[in-house]
Amino acid sequence: MTPNLLYALGTLSAWAGVAFLLLALFSKEARGLRAGIGAGLLLIAAATPAFKSGFGIPLFWVVMPFVGWLAAVCLIMALVRGVQTRWAAAGIWTAVFVLAVLFYGYDPENKVEILRGRIALSGIGALAIGGFAVAAIGAMIAVGRRGKGLATHAALLAGSVVFGLPFAWLLITSFKEDRDMASPNGLVWIPRVQRTLPYSDPENPLLEGTYKGDWVQATLAGRASNGDYLVEVFRPSSLRGVSFSAPPSAFREVPREAPVVQGKGFTGFVAREFDDGRRLVRFLTPESKKGQTQAFLPAELEPVRDVGLRTQNYTEALEAMPSETRRGLVYLKNTLILVVLSVAGTLISSSLVAFGFARLRFPGRDVLFKVLLATMMLPGAVTLMPQFLLFRSLGWVDTLYPLWVPAFFASAFNVFLLRQFFAGIPMELEDAAKIDGAGVLRTFWTIMLPQIRPALAVVAIWTFMGAWNNFMGPLLYVNTPENMPLSYALQLFQSERGGEPGLMMAFATMTILPVLALFFFAQRYFIEGVALSGLGGR
Repeated sequence: MTPNLLYALGTLSAWAGVAFLLLALFSKEARGLRAGIGAGLLLIAAATPAFKSGFGIPLFWVVMPFVGWLAAVCLIMALVRGVQTRWAAAGIWTAVFVLAVLFYGYDPENKVEILRGRIALSGIGALAIGGFAVAAIGAMIAVGRRGKGLATHAALLAGSVVFGLPFAWLLITSFKEDRDMASPNGLVWIPRVQRTLPYSDPENPLLEGTYKGDWVQATLAGRASNGDYLVEVFRPSSLRGVSFSAPPSAFREVPREAPVVQGKGFTGFVAREFDDGRRLVRFLTPESKKGQTQAFLPAELEPVRDVGLRTQNYTEALEAMPSETRRGLVYLKNTLILVVLSVAGTLISSSLVAFGFARLRFPGRDVLFKVLLATMMLPGAVTLMPQFLLFRSLGWVDTLYPLWVPAFFASAFNVFLLRQFFAGIPMELEDAAKIDGAGVLRTFWTIMLPQIRPALAVVAIWTFMGAWNNFMGPLLYVNTPENMPLSYALQLFQSERGGEPGLMMAFATMTILPVLALFFFAQRYFIEGVALSGLGGR
């Protein structure tokens, strides 16, 4: 048996053992048996390579061709049907399993690989995760009906963890230093930051001033013949390397953040870095050497780090943007313009068209509605080129018009959805409005629209998310940074700063926060609209 297979079996045994222990903890029947099975499975897992490298969460994944997965699924289904004593179904699944195995063996290039890994955990981390799982399941059972529905609660908890892990990783990574992005000890879930001390180096001062109206920090590179400072920009990173001269009165000296390091029997901070890689350290401890300096090689020093969040990733991500975008405010302004106009245009045009198809009678209404629905079957790629040629002839390339003007011409799906809601409103309301002297538009605005508020909220949310995340439109029509929305700017930021994951994750977090806020504040309308359209028969 190969080590990878033993690792996979050990991983399965560990997860199954934890599941049996949780069942024993919260069930009322056969607690001893389930606890014994869980303990036995954990002991078996401890003897496998899955736990030879220390304590942690073992993971594995099987890589194999489609026929291999088909054979695995058929084998599982055959076993399940056999346990259920449904022998006919078990025989069919077994026959398909045999055929899949034969097809698998027909191609000599087919092979099965097992990828393995682990999330390293300390004892405190393992206790914290276990305590959280026990507390969460216990709370859900306490709220439930006397412990019933354990499987449902566990599935909900597992689903929330699975779907929440990517966002949690995104958020945590946005506060990490670069050295924590890849660690030989596994994934780093608790960020640490470099401890620093403010230090002013008289021989290499850090200056703060302005360059073309923008705030900059620069290092002194020399002096001009007239006494002006010749400086090289250090921050923001979008201007890093730019050199200019200015009178000394235009700058003020500020302390730089010197990293604290430690070595054999001492701690200190890096006062200066030499071109050959050595670092000049000013001692902090022991007291006998405090204030003295000595040069060390990087291998002789270890950074002093504390548990914390590196919030500078967010400021540095904003500083990395071109100066003409005013630290990303131009991207945000363009995105808000697109979102507001797209939502307004979609709601106005789609509701008007849907009201006409649902409540007005005119020749060819049903035929026109079918033609409108037929446009939903056209792939977007088919209309891509004609739309581009049309907007280019109008002179709208490198503007925001192609991204929001089409919203004022309705969309087939939104019209279909709103028409169903309008059709479900009783005719008595419209007749009463006519008796009171209301015209068609007044009836539409004061009587009909308030009745379909949940549907309008759903359309608004979908349109907001589509306009906020729209990338293909800006890619086709926008060329200059002054007209780029956040989605396009995020792609450009990734191409320029892909080697700095902390900044990348910080920028991505800032772009999705409005979408998350919208969901939390508008989820009631979203769920209500889905329930009405899906379960209300409309």
